Amino acid sequence: FYDHGCHQDPGWALRNYIVFLSLRLKIEKIQFLCYREKRSELDLEKSLIGEASFPPPHGWDYSDYVPEAIGWEGEKPGDGRKEKKLKEINLESMSPERRDEEQQLMHLKLMGWRHFPVDLKNLSGIRCLLLGAGTLGCEVSRLLMTWGVRKLTVVDGGHVSMPDVLKQSLYVDDDCGVPRATAIVPHLKERCPAVDVEAIQMEIPAPGNPVSPSVLDDCERLQTLVASSDVVFLLTDTRESRWLPTLLCANENKIAITAALGYDSYLAMRHGAGPGTNSEGSDMVAAMNKLSAEDVLGRQRLGCYFCNDVIAPVDSVSNRTLDQQCTVTRPGLASIASGHAADLFTRLLNHPDGIHAPGDIAGKSSERPSGLLPHQMRGSLSQYSLLTLVGYSSSSCIACSNAVLREYRSRGLDFVMQVINEPTYLEDLTGLTELMKSADYSRVEWVDEVDDEEFADM
Repeated sequence: FYDHGCHQDPGWALRNYIVFLSLRLKIEKIQFLCYREKRSELDLEKSLIGEASFPPPHGWDYSDYVPEAIGWEGEKPGDGRKEKKLKEINLESMSPERRDEEQQLMHLKLMGWRHFPVDLKNLSGIRCLLLGAGTLGCEVSRLLMTWGVRKLTVVDGGHVSMPDVLKQSLYVDDDCGVPRATAIVPHLKERCPAVDVEAIQMEIPAPGNPVSPSVLDDCERLQTLVASSDVVFLLTDTRESRWLPTLLCANENKIAITAALGYDSYLAMRHGAGPGTNSEGSDMVAAMNKLSAEDVLGRQRLGCYFCNDVIAPVDSVSNRTLDQQCTVTRPGLASIASGHAADLFTRLLNHPDGIHAPGDIAGKSSERPSGLLPHQMRGSLSQYSLLTLVGYSSSSCIACSNAVLREYRSRGLDFVMQVINEPTYLEDLTGLTELMKSADYSRVEWVDEVDDEEFADM
């Protein structure tokens, strides 16, 4: 046995090997040659020839018997020397799957040594819900695994088509015609065997869209998925399909990350926290009536995806031409938006305030190792521009305003079904209808005040 030891006794590698042979072959005595070198030549003085006796331990005939091994652990009180302790062998750490996982996480450990610490235990335990398994969903899921996330739930109601094979990075020709929720699982497992991925084929209920017989069950299932997740990624390709997840995240105070694409523009943003309450008591009705415009830390709430909108979401797919039914984007745009969305998620986890963190603006200095934490990033490929914006929660928002949340907490899915069947109800509830009427009236008054001669000159 080639032994690297230099003492009068065999090294620990040889000792463990003798134990292995004794247990595997049921041998009580083993003769050995301990071959040692000095400066690449045989060292007869240090080399050993001997015989090892190994009395069989109790239960060594059992097929599931695992021996104890000696390791160096701790220090003896007083003299500071290392102490020998018996320690069980962790066979799981020796498995090929575990070694592969360690190699895949090595780049994150290197980041921790060189830049900022990455909490691998926290990342591996976070349950991420991805709504959409298309172009954005494929990119984000792969990047999350690269960041060390190991618990994914993917929801999608579509099927893989031939154009998807080029645009959506995880699919291959054999996946054509297969539901995306089914096709994505083996591709994620191929890249990361340690990932725990659950895929659900389901259409996300959306205002104004045709109502399927299972719409109520889908709403209840989405409620359960959001409540059981730590982070929700909104990666769908229509505006209206993001409404219900946004509402549920605001109600549950869940981290929500949105990535959206235009032809040559993109958006990556994190939604603000849900509203705090001005009520000290435990009365649910009082709490609903006293929802605050601030979060639980007393800060003004950051806005959600819908806070800048003045119209309710409606069906954006039916009765449209092909280029309007699908998201036509420049190649490479989805990868950029997905990278920003995944990076935004990890920066948020490293911030001490978490979901309540304020939004940073580009150019501002930051002492945090992970850097700035923006609220919104809006980019354009045609202009090669990237803007970091901060938008606060709107009192007329159709998804996260106090009026909408109060109605949802009071009526539950009855409210959701009314919105799905009658999208303009949201505009009436939040005051957007009156706002638009007042804006139209103001324009009419301004035109009436213009003098006829001035109007002719114009």
